Amino acid sequence: MELQSILFWVFSLLGVAGGIGLILNRNPVHAALSLILNFFSIAGLYLSLQAEFLAVIQILVYAGAIMVLFLFVIMLLNLTKEAPEGPFTFARVAAWVLGLAFVAEMIVVLKNALGETGGELPEKFAGATVEAVGAAMMTKYIFPFEMISVVLIASLVGAIVVAKRYGYENEN
Repeated sequence: MELQSILFWVFSLLGVAGGIGLILNRNPVHAALSLILNFFSIAGLYLSLQAEFLAVIQILVYAGAIMVLFLFVIMLLNLTKEAPEGPFTFARVAAWVLGLAFVAEMIVVLKNALGETGGELPEKFAGATVEAVGAAMMTKYIFPFEMISVVLIASLVGAIVVAKRYGYENEN
């Protein structure tokens, strides 16, 4: 096994561990730290594919700017552990349905991606320039790109729901 493949699998496992930690941690700060681990593992994946530009952007934008913003919001809201709710709430059932749909979609995307490359890692990610990344996102990877926007909208709606739950509405 080549070093590139070993690094790919190590960073992949770290990314999955960070994602699981994000989901399972009840403490918001610990969940944010798990998300930072996930961001750095994604940057490592980019480096293992020799896409240095994407790795630097990943660290600067996501692990740097966005996570600092997340931590400030968590500290300003003074979030604490939530008490567990009942086993069958509408929100919980809807979250499971949407989560399963998202996992099914990711399986389809992964299957299509593996079908194109045959499961082999490319020698070098040729699209590491800004122009190539933009062109690839708007043509070849438009469906995953749009799904990222759906995930971001879902996170915005979740943030609004959390803010309304704790009464952070404008009092005019």
